[in-house]
Amino acid sequence: MRLLSWDALPDELRCEEVRPYYETLAAKRAQLAGKRCFDIVVAALLLVLLSPVFLVLAIAIKADSPGPVFYRQKRVTQYGRRFRIFKFRTMCDRADQMGSAVTTGGDVRVTRVGAKIRDYRLDEISQLIDILRGTMTFVGTRPEVPRYVEGYTSEMMATLLLPAGVTSTASIQFKDEADLLNGTDDVDRVYVEEILPLKMEYNLQDVKKFSLPRDLRIMLATVGAVTNRGE
Repeated sequence: MRLLSWDALPDELRCEEVRPYYETLAAKRAQLAGKRCFDIVVAALLLVLLSPVFLVLAIAIKADSPGPVFYRQKRVTQYGRRFRIFKFRTMCDRADQMGSAVTTGGDVRVTRVGAKIRDYRLDEISQLIDILRGTMTFVGTRPEVPRYVEGYTSEMMATLLLPAGVTSTASIQFKDEADLLNGTDDVDRVYVEEILPLKMEYNLQDVKKFSLPRDLRIMLATVGAVTNRGE
């Protein structure tokens, strides 16, 4: 995983609020390279092992509701680059044109099969494709839609020093985010003004304390959180 030189960073990342986080990561270039090697090897292995699950999910999604198997929403990753994420579709087709970019508990856009997929976060396993492509990593700040990133503070921009992640400390702490937003009149406002800043506190700590062993602990904690949710 390549960390650009300070002078090569996009203008919005070259600020004093981001510099401490950059210097921390710059001192761990070997671990960043190891992180990318880990991503490639483990993602490739899991794609092979989980290929039957991919097939079952694809059939179930297509049989349950009209629309594509994958939801390809535009998100933001390392250095502010935009990409289209791979997620198994759990909502009706074109759901993003019918409401907020975030999902609430009991969201009517979620399909019958999609609700089951979400319970075990199986919609996220297709992001193994994104990991192999290099647009994502196993552990990192969850990728937000561009309009939310445009509202980041200068310090929040430090989360874009690394690729977007499938999981993170914030993902574990806010695993019931949809329920927190349930019944909210203005979902986007509450998410941006109340929930996102809290998640960013965890995300910034993940950047500041980055290490490969810590990444592994977060991955294991995520498995535990998903397992407990399903019980």
